[in-house]
Formats: sequence, structure tokens, C-alpha cells
Amino acid sequence: MVLHPKAKVRVAGQEVTFCCKAAGTPVPKKYYWYHNGTLLERKVHRYSSRLVLRGLAPEQAGTYHCKASTEAGAIKSVPAQLTVLAQGQQSCKPEPEPSLVELPTECPQDATGSRYYNVGRCPPTPCAGSSVDPSGCGADTGRCCGVRRMEMREIRCAGSLLPIKVVAECGCGPCAQPRVLVQGRVTAADTGEPLRFGQIFLGGRKVGFTGYKGSFTIEVPPDTQRLVARFVDRQQRFVDTIKVLPFNRRGGAIYQEVKMLRKKEPVDLDSSQSNAIPLGEASGREPVGELILPAGVFLRPSGEVFKGTVKASVTFLDPRDMATASTASSDLSFADADGEIVPLRTYGMFAVDFREGESGAALQTGPVEVRMDAGQVWMPEHLQKMKLWSLNPETGLWEEEGVLRPTRGSRGKREERTFLVGNLEIRERRLFNLDVPEDRRCFVKVRAYSNEKFNPYEQLEGVVISLINLEPQPGYPTNPRAWGRFDSVVTGPNGACLPAFCDGQRPDAYSAYVTATMGGEELEAVASSPKLNPNAVGVSQPYLGKLGYRRLDHDDPNLKKTAFQINMAKPDPNNIDETNGPIYPYRSLEECENAPVSANHLRFYRVEVDKYEYNVVPFKESDLTSWTGDYLSWWPNPQEFRACFIKVQIEGPQEYMVRSRNVGGSHPRTRGQLYGLRDTRSVRDLLLDNTSGACVEFKCSGMLFDQSLVDRTLVSIVPQGSCRRTAVNSLLREYLSRHPPVAENNHTAAFTMLAPVDPLGHNYGIYTVTDQNPRLAKEIAIGRCFDGTSDGFSREMKADAGTAVTFTCQERPVGRESFFQRLLTSPAEA
Repeated sequence: MVLHPKAKVRVAGQEVTFCCKAAGTPVPKKYYWYHNGTLLERKVHRYSSRLVLRGLAPEQAGTYHCKASTEAGAIKSVPAQLTVLAQGQQSCKPEPEPSLVELPTECPQDATGSRYYNVGRCPPTPCAGSSVDPSGCGADTGRCCGVRRMEMREIRCAGSLLPIKVVAECGCGPCAQPRVLVQGRVTAADTGEPLRFGQIFLGGRKVGFTGYKGSFTIEVPPDTQRLVARFVDRQQRFVDTIKVLPFNRRGGAIYQEVKMLRKKEPVDLDSSQSNAIPLGEASGREPVGELILPAGVFLRPSGEVFKGTVKASVTFLDPRDMATASTASSDLSFADADGEIVPLRTYGMFAVDFREGESGAALQTGPVEVRMDAGQVWMPEHLQKMKLWSLNPETGLWEEEGVLRPTRGSRGKREERTFLVGNLEIRERRLFNLDVPEDRRCFVKVRAYSNEKFNPYEQLEGVVISLINLEPQPGYPTNPRAWGRFDSVVTGPNGACLPAFCDGQRPDAYSAYVTATMGGEELEAVASSPKLNPNAVGVSQPYLGKLGYRRLDHDDPNLKKTAFQINMAKPDPNNIDETNGPIYPYRSLEECENAPVSANHLRFYRVEVDKYEYNVVPFKESDLTSWTGDYLSWWPNPQEFRACFIKVQIEGPQEYMVRSRNVGGSHPRTRGQLYGLRDTRSVRDLLLDNTSGACVEFKCSGMLFDQSLVDRTLVSIVPQGSCRRTAVNSLLREYLSRHPPVAENNHTAAFTMLAPVDPLGHNYGIYTVTDQNPRLAKEIAIGRCFDGTSDGFSREMKADAGTAVTFTCQERPVGRESFFQRLLTSPAEA
């Protein structure tokens, strides 16, 4: 499907046009349109690949999708939502929805003991479009609900007034058009070496190369529903890797680590002899099967039979090895006879590369035989359904090559075995697969939070949740026999629903291993030991017990805390305890996606230890559509986010909170006005006594949102303790003196500067990174700051490397306030 119908909003009485287009051989000519899953009559609506509905009535609202078919197969589009408003009904209500932000610690709590303040938000829903679009095929001319007016309020905090902007009115305006990106790194699965200057293809089109360190950035084309990328090693050391990459339709960048499988060393074969190559004999296991190559089967591309020595490389990806899941290609899906994209369960994939011994020219084959050992198929129902598939590198979908049928055979003199045998001709370099379609399917609801409080309004968007389906050993649920498939989904404003195999008869027939990453950072799962707390996990008993929830470190505290495993127990519709999530039947995807936050769900959270951020103009970094153009916005440009950090060294007996206060410095519209606050706790240097370091974010200098004048942010760095400034980086001091105005530094307990406009580096103790994703920009900058270099990355603090300013702190006498406390209680005197 190359063109999918787009979501539309119309007023009753208007008309609407939906379009779709499929590609294939032969060219698809038959199209069918469905409303809420029901086929529309062709005679009544007179549709082709275009569906026109005139004089809309409210009951015509709902989802519309098309199906294209030929004798070769069928494919369905994704559904498009049609909203039909009554005459006079507003698609964007002027009253903002509630949205809470956390105030700084020194601000008083309200009567309920909460420090959260309602700043309001406008949901980015589409506004009613016009029905005069000449083609009617595109999305509505981008008008969305957004902020029409903001008001400044002041909150009385300890000794000062804290400014905060709140949404006063919503209205229709131009939609935000953030860029949608996928970034990441391509490395070898075995050694971690980067794929240097590898080719990247989208469909059949080359779109770029990986960098020297294997890094890549792909801009997702508009209207993309499934992003299929192919990574090719030009030196042919690795098997071509085809990935279906998750992305965030609401904008910003998603980070993905891509692992490539090293090609097996070629062996020499005599083309005049029959040859057998085992599949999956590594690490002492019985092979899953073998590839039988009859005599005279190798062909040149012209069709001429090749005679001579063949260099044969057959690389097998064995799902009995848990480490191979990350290197598997595609998302293990195929299009069934109805055009639905449905999942496969793999028993192994193999890539073949046959070349002439002397010239190295690529060879094809005539009919070869694939034999699979039926003893390796642990689920008896799969024996009748096993098929041979090949991967289409452009669509990322598996296509059926043939059926594997049972036959008796022998492995030796005494051993009689049953094999599943299928035939195959190798005409192009494709990846092949031994798979079964699996119809026992469910969805798992997962949410990600910014901290361990699990507040509904602190959910994170843009988190990649990955689920690997495992087949456990009977009686040993934590010791899987093999993995069967994997999926990745990006969290939206209401979490994510991940497809997975499940079983209603045996709760532990399948289990799932789930992880969450954000910008390369792993999020933490909720603990399962020493005591399982259903309220923290997010699932009520007794269903939680049936799922057997276990975090990775359940039995061994030395293991990571960033994954959990559950039994994929299909919910019993007759048991009320199992009808409220977190597992939903496959037909209940909409129920899963729209489930309220009070319904059962599984959780990950960011370990935000002693870190706090406050913006005067509220902005949710995981939702780029929440950006508001304002002179006091922390990030002035929603297309590009520049993160700035300063490295502070602290000599003292403990770890200290360090605050950056960021105020307009030189721009006439913002001079003296607060942009925001950042609090960060210093981290001990493991190699230095009584020394810690803090990487503190500050608002970068630069153009404000109107892009007319630069503002040099006035940044104050204040450690929260009895501290005095003892050193300032000489290069930074010289730079600031050469770029006036120079901020006064007349108090030794703080460091103040008009932030540099230039992106200085580690030699100055300033770390600057620009990216289309604010969190990713910050993660990279923090990694460099910890390392004290301009291109490295570390999670261990090197406090004396690449430092901007040094403070010496001591334990103050009891009853004496620190400078930071005096600044809060009596700022004029301080």
C-alpha cells in the first residue's frame, strides 16, 4: 500500500474524499472500501481507489480503510478516522484541558499537600477542514487546536515571586509540523565494531550512509506508515539487515541500536557433487535442519549451469540463542489472503551467498531442498503449519516460498527421524525463514513515566518499548527454550500497546520479555522482589499472580533492573478480574489504545534521582506538539533543540544540589525575566576523595522564537550548601571578558555569566549539543560532560576533567543558613 487514506474532520452536510493506492505485479485494479470494518456497496458509492461521501451525516463518522487485491494477493490500508461535527459544534473548545507542572521545592504546597500547578493545555486535535481540496487525497490543510492566548501568573514562594505562564484560551491555528526522525547506530552483534559508511536504503532508494562510528539519521518521509530500512555493508562482511524502525508520528527523533549479523566464513563446495549444509549447529546443539544442494544446481545469472568450485556462505540465525533476537531482520510479519499484516513465529532464518571460486561472481541456484528436524518443533500444532518464507527487502514483509511437508529420514545407521521438507530456488539475495503463522495473539499495555511517582500527567512519549516473545521450558518459566518474535512500539500520550503471542489454556505457553529505551537510555522496570507490590507494578491481583511478573534482577540483585518478564496469559472474558488489562485480546486493540490510566497496565520509569526542571512557559519534552511560541520559551525553535550544560566541580565531603537560574540578559523583551530553573545533584568521582561533579543545564544564548535578536542568557550557578567559588576555567573567563557585557561575580558563593553564544567545548567546561529531539540532545551533552570531552560518552563522573568552575563546600555550623537558603528567604539582603 503506497498511499493510505488520511484522517479528516468535517461539518455535517459537507463532503469528504478518501484515497488509497497499492502497488504490485500485476498492477492492482480492484479496490474495496470499508466503514468501521463493514464493506461499503460499490454500486451505491461508485468508488474505485477513491471514495467520495457527499452530504455527510453524523452516523457516517468512524474509521474508513481500503483493500486492494489481485490474483497475487491482497493488502489493506491503515484506517483513517472521519470526525463529523454538528452544525455550530466547535472542533477546538476554547477552555484548556488540565495539565499539571511541578513547582520548585521552596514553593508552598496547596491545601492537599501537592506542589503541582495547573497550567492548562490545548489538545493538538485537527480542526474542521474545507471540502474544496481539488484532489481530496491529501491530509486536511493543517489547522489544529492550539494555544490562542497565555496569561502570566505569579506564585509566592519563599522570599520571592515565581512567574508562570498558563494557557488562557485555545483556538484553531496552523498545525505544528515537527520533523520526524529515526537516529541510531549500526554495529556488529558479535564485536560491537561500527558499520562504517554502510549504505542505507528506504524501499529500493538509497538515502544515505552510516557515519564513521556507525551513526545514522533517517528523516521519515510524510505519510509513512511502516518505515522499512535496509543496511548494507559494502565490504560484505555482514548479512544485509532489514529493520522495520519505530518512529514517533508526533515529531522528534527516536533512537535505535541496529545489530548486524556477521556472515559465516565460506566453505568450498564441488558443484558436481551433492552437498548438505547444516542450519544451526553452533554451540553444540543439534542442527535445526539442513540445506541440500543437488549436483549441478548452481547457475550463472544467464541460466548456464556452473561447473567448478563454489564459495558457499550460509549464515543461520538461531532463535534458540537468546542473544540473536536483536539481530533478526524485519518485524516477522506477512500479508494474509485478506490483506491483513499478521505475525509469524520463527524457528530460524538463514542468508545464503554463493560465488564462483575464482572470479567471485554471484551465483543463483535451481531447486534446492530445505529439511527441518521435526524434533526441534516443540509445539505439536506448529508441525502442520510450518512454511518456508523469504523477506521482501522493500516492504519488509515475508512472502511464502513453499510448505514444509513431513517425511521420514535418517541421520545415521540407527536413528530414524521425521523431517519437514520444502523446495526453494535462490534467484536473488534474500533472507529465508522457517516460520509458522500464529493466530493466538494479544496486546500488552505498557506506559512510561518520568519518575517513580507514576503520576498520570507525567507520562513519557517517544519511549521505544520492545517485547520479545519467548517459549519457556515446561516448568521453568524463567529459562526460555527459544524466542519466537519481537516487536517495538513508541509510546504516545496514552502509552503503547504491543502485539504478542498468548495462550488461553496454558498461561505459561508463551512469555514476554519487555524493555524500554529513550534516546539510548534504558528505563527501569518496577521491582518484583523482595515483595511484589501490585499498586507499583500497575496490575491488580489475582491477575498479576497469573502473569507471574518478574523483574530481571528478581533472583540475582547483580542483574539489570531494566526489563521484566510475564506469562502471556490470554484474558478470560468470563472472569471480571481479567477484563481490565494489561493484556487484551487481539480484536480489542482500540480498547487497549484508549484504556484509561486507571486500567491495569505495566510500567517503566526514568530514574531521575535528584533532578528538577522548571520552565516559566510549560513544555513537555516528550510531546513536541506542546511547544508554545513565546519570548520566555526555554527552547525557542521546535524544529531544532540546542542543549547547553556547564560542568561544576565540588570539593566537599558529600554530594550537593546545584541550581542554575536562567534570566533574560540582553534582549529588550526578556531582560531580567526568568526563563526557568534547573536543579541537579552532584555525582561523586570514584577516583578522587571528597570530590564530586555536576553537569548543570542552562538556557543557551541565541535567537528567541521571533528569530530577530540574540539574547545572552544571564546564568547563575549556585550550589545549595556552605560553598565558595575557588576557581574558574581560565579559557572560559578569557572568553567571557572578550565578549562583553560581563556579568558581575561579586558573591563568592555563586558563579554568574552571560552565557556564550558560541558552542564552546570541554576546554571551557561548556557542553553544547543540537538535535531534533530535546531529550536526546541532553543525554548526549550529559554523557560528554561526565566524560569531560567534546566527543566521548561516560556514565561515570570524571569531576576534574573539562570543568568550568570549582566550588569548595563544607559542613556549616548548626543553625547557620547557607547562601542558597538566604537567597530564598531574604533575596534583597543576600
